[in-house]
This record gives sequence, C-alpha cells and structure tokens, in this order.
Amino acid sequence: MKRVRKYYYNTDTHRFEKLEVSWKTRLLRVLGFVSTALVTATITVAIAFQFLDSPKEKQLKEEMQALRQGFTGLQNELDELNKALAQLEHRDNDIYRAVFEAQPIPDSIRLGKDYSKLNTNLLAYANTTTLLDNMRKSVENMRHRLKLQASSYDTLQKLVETKERMLGAIPAIQPVSNRTLDRVASGFGYRIDPIYKTPKMHTGIDFTAATGTPVYATGDGTIREAGYDNGGYGNNVLINHGYGYQTLYAHMKKIKVRVGDRVRRGEVIGWIGSTGKSTGPHLHYEVIKNGEKIDPIHFFFNDLTAAEYERLTKIAAASNQSFD
Repeated sequence: MKRVRKYYYNTDTHRFEKLEVSWKTRLLRVLGFVSTALVTATITVAIAFQFLDSPKEKQLKEEMQALRQGFTGLQNELDELNKALAQLEHRDNDIYRAVFEAQPIPDSIRLGKDYSKLNTNLLAYANTTTLLDNMRKSVENMRHRLKLQASSYDTLQKLVETKERMLGAIPAIQPVSNRTLDRVASGFGYRIDPIYKTPKMHTGIDFTAATGTPVYATGDGTIREAGYDNGGYGNNVLINHGYGYQTLYAHMKKIKVRVGDRVRRGEVIGWIGSTGKSTGPHLHYEVIKNGEKIDPIHFFFNDLTAAEYERLTKIAAASNQSFD
C-alpha cells in the first residue's frame, strides 16, 4: 500500500509544502498512545477482576460451596445424633437409674463445662478453619457424651447383676409345699406356749406336715449354722442370704446341708421332724432382717396370689397355741 503524503498550504510562500513531523513529536504521540492503552487496559482488568471470576476462582468457589453444603449436612446429622443421645441420657437418668435407685448423672457432667452448643447461623460467614474447628468441637462433645453414657451403662449392668442377686437372695417362697394353705398352724406374734400355757412371743411361723416332708431354702444364700440346738430349736439350719437377710429352719428330723454350703431358692435343706422343744412334727420358720426377727408372712410373694396371701394372713393371725 502506498504511503499517503500529507501537505499543508504555506501562507508565507503561497504554495503547498510537504508536512514534516519531527521525531520529538512522533515520540510524544507514541508515548501518549502507549499511556492511553496502558490506562485503558488497567481499567479493563480491574473491572474484570471486580465483576468476573477466573476459571480457577470459579472452581475454588464451587469447591467451597460444596464444602459448606457438606458441612451443613454433617451438622444436621450431628444434631440428629445429639437428639437421639439426649433421649438415651433422659431414659438413663429418669428410668433406668430410678429403677435401680441410683443417682442420676448431672447435665454439667454429661455435657462437660468445656463444650458449648454451636451457632449454625454463623457458619455462612465462617472461614474453613472456623468450620473445621466447630466440627471438631461438636465431634469432641459427642465423643465425651458417648463415653460417659457407655460408662453409665456399665454401671447399670453391675446394678442389674446386683439387683438380680438381691432378688434371688430375698426370702420369697414358703419353706414347705403348701399350695392348699392348710399347713400354717401358728403365726408370728404372741401365742400360747404349748408347754407352759402362758402367752409368749412366737418369732416365726409353724408349718405342720408329716415327718420326712422336705424343707426348702426360701432364697439363695450360704449355710451359716447347721446342727442341733440345745436351746429348743433342735436340728436347725440358719441361712445367710446377704443384704441383711437370714432365715431359720428349726425342729427338723434330718439336715441335708453343712456350714459353708451355697444353696439356691427351692433347694432341699432337710426334712421335717419334731426335735428340740416341739409338741409334734412341724417346721418353725423365721425371717431375720438386720438382726431383728420379723413376720415371715410378708415373704411369700413368689408363691401366692393376692387372694391366697390375704387368706394365709388371716390364718396366721389367728390366736392359738404354737407348736414350740
């Protein structure tokens, strides 16, 4: 392409002359153009960075959004687990521990003084470090409560075992077979002494039965005494059940157990007779709680219905003569 020449009219010479531009003028023009281009480019880039994201920034923002959504999902799951754990803690305190007469665990111990509830409304403005720290605290709180709950269940398991042993040890059946309830001859309280014919405190219940009728342990325990008593009980057995309970079985013909033997409820420990101070074949049975002899009529709850218990209570309460 042919270069275009520029001319101008010189009023002094009255003719057209070729326009010549000095190198300084050209340099200034070039510098002006470059400066304008740089300023324009800078403004354009600034606007682009302000309102437009680069591909990498878009990717980072998408990843951050996914992280926030994932964290929100995890927080919701933790909230659900917290609700479930709170229900277990409530049942532990108000039901299980109440059944076994154990003190509930205070909330200050369950939750821990170093743990606080997270404010999920602030998560939208939190950075990654804050989100991770909040998650760590929440998980640590859950771990602490689960560990404490597991320990509580271990304690409850021991209480269950203790309660089972206690329920097995407490006297709860009649010491002789008495389904028809016609073998109770004399109850607990003041009765006429069969020998001296005067009122005397009768500290047990007399069960009449034929000689050789089996006598049963009324609760689990250890044989503390087994032998002949010169004071009037004759052949007798004393069982230590623990938890403050003991039972005495007197006037037996023969004893089956020895001192130190472990017996279970319903196990035969001897046979009815009329040894010692006795006016006929019968079993004298006593229940001792913390060293005090109490009415055995209240310890047949595994044997009797409510109606049978009421009937047996009336029979035992009758004023009559005891057999020993």
